[in-house]
Parts: sequence; C-alpha cells; structure tokens
Amino acid sequence: MRLMPTFCAPDGTLLGYRVLGDGDPVVCIPGGPADSRYLGDLGGLSAHRRLIILDLRGTGRSAIPVDTASYRCDRLVDDVEALRQHLGLPRMDLLGHSAGTNIATQYAARYPQHLGRLALVGPSTRAVGIEITGEMRRELALLRKNEPWYPTAFAALEAITTGRGGDPEAIAPFFHGRWGTAAQQHHAAGRPDNQEAVALFGAEGAFSPDSTRAALATCEVPVLLLAGEFDVNSPPQSAAEFAGLFPDSELVVQPGAGHYPWLDDAEQFVATTAAFLGR
Repeated sequence: MRLMPTFCAPDGTLLGYRVLGDGDPVVCIPGGPADSRYLGDLGGLSAHRRLIILDLRGTGRSAIPVDTASYRCDRLVDDVEALRQHLGLPRMDLLGHSAGTNIATQYAARYPQHLGRLALVGPSTRAVGIEITGEMRRELALLRKNEPWYPTAFAALEAITTGRGGDPEAIAPFFHGRWGTAAQQHHAAGRPDNQEAVALFGAEGAFSPDSTRAALATCEVPVLLLAGEFDVNSPPQSAAEFAGLFPDSELVVQPGAGHYPWLDDAEQFVATTAAFLGR
C-alpha cells in the first residue's frame, strides 16, 4: 500500500508524507534535509512495519515555509509532533537517518512520553555535541585503501577535513559499503535540492547539547543506534559514545556497510531493525 497524504504544521505549512506497507506504524525522518525518496522502503522494512515517511518542510511534497527560519533543526521537531497528533498516535516508534537523527534525538528529549522506541541509523551527533574528528574519518577511510577509487576519494577527504577545500562529490564512495552501479545511482538521486533548507538546518540556536544530554539521561525509551562499519560520516566510534547518553540503548555496527546500510545489506539491516522495533 502506498499513500501520499498531507497535514498542516503548527505554522500552517502543508507537509507531506508517504505511507508504505502495513502493520504497526513507525515514523521515519530523513536526513539532508533531502527528499525522503532516497530512503526507499528501507530495504524492505515495510514488509514488517507500516512506514510513515515524513517529507521535511521545503523538500519532496512538503511546501516551502513562509518563515525560512523554521528550517532550523529544533523547530522541525514541532513538525514531527504535529504528525504524531495528525496520525492520532498516543505513542509512536520513531526512526531517523543521518541529519534526521538530530531531529529524532531532540524529539526524544522534548517528548519522551510520546515515544515507544527510537532507532537512529547512521546517527549524526550534532544535537548532543559529540565531536567527530578528522582522525576518526581518516581511520575508517584507510580501511578502503584497496578500492580502485580510493586515491582520488582519500585526497578529497584529506582536503575537506583539513580545511583546504576539496570536492565533496569525490568522497561519495566512502558513504557506501560497495561503490557499484546501485550506489552511484542512489547517490545521484539523493542529493538535496533545497540548499537554503540545508544551510539553515544548523543555524544558531538549532542545537542545545547540554540540555539535550540532560533530558536524554532520563529518557527511558529503548534506543537502537545502528552504524555502518565503514561510515566516515557517522563513525561507529561516535555512535558508541552517543549510545552511552541513553539509559536503555543498543549499539549495532553493521559489517561492510556505509552510511546507507539498507543498501549495502538489506537483509541484515531489516533483520536488526525489525527485531528491535518488534520487541
């Protein structure tokens, strides 16, 4: 089943979402901010749960807001809460990917009473102030040194991490466990097209790490942090530190995976995620 309904955010912005599959719902927040279509059906997770996939404001089928300051991460939390109310769910399971995990994390800090389970995939740590160093990224990159694309990609990564410029497109292979045709097509289709939304996502005031950490320390909901073994964007080391902020968390490092683990090994990703959500 595939539905594409809409609802109104608190400020009147019309937001869209996709519904895939059947069963108990799990609300999914994409990263980027980018069109949520890059999530697909999360490798077949829709065979186990009904996926409610939000299009963040200004992306996909969601309208561009009048007040573009509302692209800020902390304000996007209000859209997630509005979606929960629209769906009539007293409590909901929530899954975030990449930058979307910052929204999901702040939602957990603000509305723990409305959460059942929380899954953070390829987790970004900006909302909790965990630093991801250039050395962490370099160590992961070196694991790929036998790949044919490695010399060009590593040179670009070094330039970016040391502040010497560098081509972000050249490091794309590091985000995937296998840089084949499917990964290249996924990368080409998944680029954010609303650069203003991307630029304002982390604007001043978007993150309050100290207060978020304090709130998470008392958040009793079960949390899964799923990191790809090779993910230079969201290294397993930072995900492990992130997991330590929750009272009830589980860290899974998916072997051979990058930033999109449902592409690299859909069966493994779905088995892990469905088992966690179904407990």
